[in-house]
This record gives sequence, C-alpha cells and structure tokens, in this order.
Amino acid sequence: MLRQKHDGGQVPGQRFINPDVLTRIDNLELVARGVVDGFISGLHRSPMLGMSVDFAEHRAYMPGDDVRRIDWRVFARTDRLYIKEFEADTNANLHLILDVSASMDYGSGAVSKLDYAKFLAASLAYISMRQRDRIGLITFDNDIVETVPTSIRHFSRVLHVLDRLEAGGVSEYRRPLEKIGENLRRRSLVVLISDLYDTPERLLSAVNQLRYRGNDLIVFHLLDPLELTLNLGDIASVEDLESGANMPIAADQFRASYRQLVATHRAELETKFGTSQIDYIFTDVSQPLDDILFRYLSDRQRQIRTR
Repeated sequence: MLRQKHDGGQVPGQRFINPDVLTRIDNLELVARGVVDGFISGLHRSPMLGMSVDFAEHRAYMPGDDVRRIDWRVFARTDRLYIKEFEADTNANLHLILDVSASMDYGSGAVSKLDYAKFLAASLAYISMRQRDRIGLITFDNDIVETVPTSIRHFSRVLHVLDRLEAGGVSEYRRPLEKIGENLRRRSLVVLISDLYDTPERLLSAVNQLRYRGNDLIVFHLLDPLELTLNLGDIASVEDLESGANMPIAADQFRASYRQLVATHRAELETKFGTSQIDYIFTDVSQPLDDILFRYLSDRQRQIRTR
C-alpha cells in the first residue's frame, strides 16, 4: 500500500509474456487473445478444454486448437480447417471480482497491480468465452463499484469495463463481498483478484461470503516486487495510498522483519484458504502471465480429478 518517493530500480524483464510489454498494447482483447492462445499453443492439451456430445457450430481453426476437433469432412469439401464446437449441457458461470481500492494502483515498474489484474481478468474471461461460458464482472473497494451481469454475450462488455477501470477508495472486504455472495443466484466459479491488505482472519471471514450455494472460489493474491522485498535503499519516503499518510522510513533497519511478516501473511492465507477449500494463488506482478495461467489451469485440472 506504499508509494515510493524515489526510484527503486527497474523490475527485470521476464520471458514470454512480460507484463511490462503488455502495457504497450492498447487493446485488452488483443492482450487476452495473445496471452491465452500463446499459452495454450505451448501445452500438449489444455486442462480447461472439453467437449460434450451436443454439436453446436463450426468455427475457423486457430493455432493451439486440438487437431482432433477438426472436421475433416468440411476440410475435404472446402479445403479450409474448421473446428467442431460443442454446446455444454450446462454452461458454467464465471464471476470475476476485482479489487479497485487505491492500494491496487501501486506499481514499482511499468505495471501496477491494477494493470496486472486487468490483464489476468481479461485472459480468464477469454478462456471462458472460448468455452461458451457466461462471464460477469464485479468491482469493489469499500462497496460494490460496478457490475456486469453474467452472460454468454458479455465478453466485450467485460473488456470495456476493465479497460476504463481506475483505482480509488479505501479497501474493505466484508460488506461488498457479503453483498456479492447474497446475489450469486446459481452455483458459479468465482475468481477474486486483490492485494488482500487485511488480517488473514478477517479476509477468510469476508471471502467465505462468496461460498454461498456451493460456489467454487479462487483467490489471486497480487503484490508488487517492492511490497515483497522493501528494497527502497537506505532511506525512503513512503505514502499510504488509501489514507494519504506520508512518513520517512529507514528500510534497512527492519527490512528482514518486514519480509518475514509478508511471508507469514502469505503462509497464513494459504493455510486458512486451503482449509476452507478456497484455492489461493500468490502472484508477483513482475512475473509472466503464462506462469500464472499454468498454475491456475493445473489447479483446475487437479480439482476436477479430486472433487
């Protein structure tokens, strides 16, 4: 939640899907398509892709699609590659819940936590759109800010809202998440994206409000590299983005204890969420999105096998 008052150095570049590079693409749909299609093309088989027996329609083959779904009879007639799309017996609901409080505006490099959250949410929405799932978006700070109801047709609308999001307001979890939980009318996959600045006990109590009616819940915990290391140099002036309080800080004097506190916070969240069967994915916003997607999709595949 701290804004550094002098430069702390550049975040080193990453491989493949570098979030710093994504900020230069002024179109969230292109970002999502590039991240997801590029990621899936590197996998032997995506754990999220599936078929039912009810044929729906054809669509043009795209790199990364499973070649077993190509309609070779259509290819013989047209000399073009088309994929068989199948309608699931029941389309899934994906609710993307995004923290837009002021602390999410922090970034020590080119990418703020909110920027990264947008890329991640857009990528997850694109995966669901490809699966013909219903997609919705809810943003919050100390209350619900904006809502896009779930619909199979709302992919573009979700991207539009994500594109113009700005961080602001004080974070508070229990009230908005309770409202959201009460309004989830059918069992859904619920994805919460936040920097989780609260005690593990209060966060668990708040997040559990989203588990009404048997919802499947995934929490992405986003932090900036400097929030993990406190590598600010000998002395730095910092500002709390939500309260506006400004203070000098001698980072070297308590850097080790600060790192231990962060590690303890993360460990407690992972333990408490895991005990409640809430999937917890920690995310350093300097890391490539394909790493995060791989962990997400791997977790989803494991749950399908074990739950």
